[in-house]
Amino acid sequence: MTRPRKGNGMNAVFFDSKMSDDARRRSLYDGQLYLFSPTPSSIELVGLAREMAQDAFAPLDPESAQFSLPVEKYVEILAGLKPRFIHHPKCKELLPRILGELGCDLAKTYFDVPRLRTATSGGYLTAGIAYAFHPHRDTWYSAPMCQINWWMPVYDIEPENAMAFHLRYWAHAVRNGSAEYNYAEWNRESRRNAAQHITVDTRKQPRPEETVELDPQVRLICPPGGIIVFSGAHLHSTVPNTSGRTRYSIDFRTVHLDDANADSGAPNVDSASTGTTMGDYLRGTDLAHLPADVIARYDTSPVMVGSGEDGR
Repeated sequence: MTRPRKGNGMNAVFFDSKMSDDARRRSLYDGQLYLFSPTPSSIELVGLAREMAQDAFAPLDPESAQFSLPVEKYVEILAGLKPRFIHHPKCKELLPRILGELGCDLAKTYFDVPRLRTATSGGYLTAGIAYAFHPHRDTWYSAPMCQINWWMPVYDIEPENAMAFHLRYWAHAVRNGSAEYNYAEWNRESRRNAAQHITVDTRKQPRPEETVELDPQVRLICPPGGIIVFSGAHLHSTVPNTSGRTRYSIDFRTVHLDDANADSGAPNVDSASTGTTMGDYLRGTDLAHLPADVIARYDTSPVMVGSGEDGR
């Protein structure tokens, strides 16, 4: 297939593509989507997540525990489970292995820690630690335009509890609140308070400030450990879960050193956030951070009202 030009409105889904990582990244920056079958290491990672979830909710089934627990108790369990998963030493072993299995150059590929996400059914819990993401681009949250997202289900998913891509907005701006978001401020003030938000999430996050047409949308369905790969600039959202089962998923992000140095990446059609997530990434070979000068170049400052400067 001929690689389309940026912003020409063509989106394709590549299944188990054998193209090189360099070509794949260029294609991702053009808005294409990739779907991979489970790899040995992704199966091991979802196995770890299942084991930890089962231990946390025992004797209940993690997919149906929400129907047997008051929401406050459910939040308490997640507040312990999710950081334990993020910081489990096995995760930093398995992510580079997954990336290597899919053709990434680990000496130049940097990843962040994996997040265990939950999307409960029927609106049981949609705030705070189980936040149901409205349509958004990760780049609204201080991510670089060269960020690539990797997402996998922990249990079987179906269209009623998947993730949606809103492809018509790849090259079309959405009026949003990203100009008021700074990653350092979010880490300082809001991230640690997630478990306090149970019925309503009052944390200030970038949202669309105009009506977003959710349809047409694409929902990719893959088995546990299957991997959906997409640009952080894609507009996507959490599907309202009507499946009767809690969805568990794992996601992490990568940047490639060459792309970061060259300011390569997806086109920026509407992101105006400040600060950067670049300090979170770890090299696949030895867990070293990105070079300090690279992080500094991306670490823009918040706009100072009345200063006449845009902080960039």
